[in-house]
Amino acid sequence: MQEFSVEMTVRDYECDLQGIVNNAVYQNYLEHARHLYLKTRDVDFVELTARGLHVMVIRAELDYLRSLRPGDAFRVSLYTERVSRLRMAFVQRIVLLADETPVMDARFVVAAVNEKGRPCFPEELERLLLP
Repeated sequence: MQEFSVEMTVRDYECDLQGIVNNAVYQNYLEHARHLYLKTRDVDFVELTARGLHVMVIRAELDYLRSLRPGDAFRVSLYTERVSRLRMAFVQRIVLLADETPVMDARFVVAAVNEKGRPCFPEELERLLLP
């Protein structure tokens, strides 16, 4: 299942001394894809925050399957799923474009609180869930 995807290319400065993408950089790729996806769905974190709604990652699960190297072209895809009444997840995958080799599987669980710090599930998040 894929709801959204974006293609990217590894930049030299994202690699460590071993010549592979540093493990922390993968989270940047995944977050960039989530933010692009949210823009396509008209979800604006600045506007949500101005209204006193704060959406945050509360759990990150990352399975590293293969290393990326400088110049590798890859795709980050995602779909959403409900976790509970007040939580949802972005399920993501990174694959090499050349041959669709899986590079990473990830799952980010998010939750929201209102201006009083109470858990909530804004309508904007509700709209992101697949039927």
